[in-house]
Amino acid sequence: MNADVNIIQIKHEVWREVARLAFEGVLEEKYEYLPEQLCPGPLPEHRCCVYREREITRQRVRTAMGKAPEENDNGNIVQVIDPACADCPISSYLVTDNCQNCVGKSCVEACRFDAVIPGKNFTEIDRYKCKECGMCARACPYNAIVHIRRPCKSACPVDALTYDEYGLAKIDTDRCIQCGQCVHNCPFAAITGKSSIVQVIEAIKSKRSVYVLLAPAMEGQYGKEITIASWRKAAKHLGFDNLFEVGLGADLTTASEAEEWREALKTGELKTTSCCPAFVNYIRKFYPELAGAISTTVSPMCQLSRMIKAREPYAVTVFVGPCMAKKAEVQYENIPGNADYALTFNEFEAMMLAKDVHFEAREDEYQQSSIYGKRYASAGGVADACEEYLREQGFDGELRIARVSGHRELKKTLELAKLGKLDAQFIEGMFCDGGCFNGPCGYDSGPKAKRAREALLSASDERTISSNIENIDRSAFDSHR
Repeated sequence: MNADVNIIQIKHEVWREVARLAFEGVLEEKYEYLPEQLCPGPLPEHRCCVYREREITRQRVRTAMGKAPEENDNGNIVQVIDPACADCPISSYLVTDNCQNCVGKSCVEACRFDAVIPGKNFTEIDRYKCKECGMCARACPYNAIVHIRRPCKSACPVDALTYDEYGLAKIDTDRCIQCGQCVHNCPFAAITGKSSIVQVIEAIKSKRSVYVLLAPAMEGQYGKEITIASWRKAAKHLGFDNLFEVGLGADLTTASEAEEWREALKTGELKTTSCCPAFVNYIRKFYPELAGAISTTVSPMCQLSRMIKAREPYAVTVFVGPCMAKKAEVQYENIPGNADYALTFNEFEAMMLAKDVHFEAREDEYQQSSIYGKRYASAGGVADACEEYLREQGFDGELRIARVSGHRELKKTLELAKLGKLDAQFIEGMFCDGGCFNGPCGYDSGPKAKRAREALLSASDERTISSNIENIDRSAFDSHR
């Protein structure tokens, strides 16, 4: 879990109360009172004053309701709460005790913005004038000026975070790929994502059927005692009609994508996977010349949603997983038949807390996904599944696959592909290191969770991908974008 426990708790309190009021049907009447309720004062718990805490909470309530923190919505899923961001040090260049207050003042001379000021005992930096160019640090002969890189900026793999003249973080929507890494690396919880909790609860309260689509990354994150059956029971207690494994959608995606690979072999085309929305966004924004190589097969989330809606056209489908980018895929990709909403594990838990629902240890009653679909959550899982499916279909040719996860490896691989120097025909790309199991909105992906995951997966049966989907009428829905 990347985020600090205290930060998760702060967000949970807001999500839980918003969910509680939504379930009770009084959210519109009472949401304005939540800041005072959650921050009663008179003394603050985390900030300089209780009034600031209430303003930050007010903006958290807005994002929990699916809105931007302020009225000027930039259309991004990932949003910055300015009054919370203002607690972060404005300047990333600081003068340390190593400063000798020398006569040369090379740091002062190097600054082109008059931000470095000689002081009585040591040099100082005017935070409001500093443009963070780093010239002063490079000029100091004593290495007395250090660069403190903000965690959110360090976490962003595509340099989509900048700062305004007041040092407040700003998201460059032209660069942001909605991966969510900054959200769970901000120590002030100033960066957050818009939630669909309220909309999901309203759907549950309607007369339509509402289904949870549970990501394969769940298995193991809550220990080996909490199974898909545990989640299914909790979902039904919340009012959902049922729960489906997205691993089943992964099996459907495998069948379609593997056929694309077979055709690409004939023409010598390069193909990349399409199930990771952050990876797809990365190619489109930073490697547009490779956009044509992206598989046209829709993601497992969308496959499963289309399968359900082919049977029940008015059903509502809700993806639950560790991925922020899935929210963007749902809201902005405009793919017909896709899931209607996407929640993170923590948002789903907040809904449970609002209704006093808890996970119970249960054995799985039945299995919907092949083991290959379940392993989509791990790096290499998609490629392994496609390879296996082609073997099941009698293919015995050679597949040269680059199995890649994490920004650094992805960038290196795509650079080679752009130059025509990649020794592979297919690229499996996952933006999170190690795959979805390490997603930024996960619950736990540490060593203990990995052991629990393997224990759960080892109990799966040995059904093939082909046998698992043979009774599904795939002609009833489209598997492509």
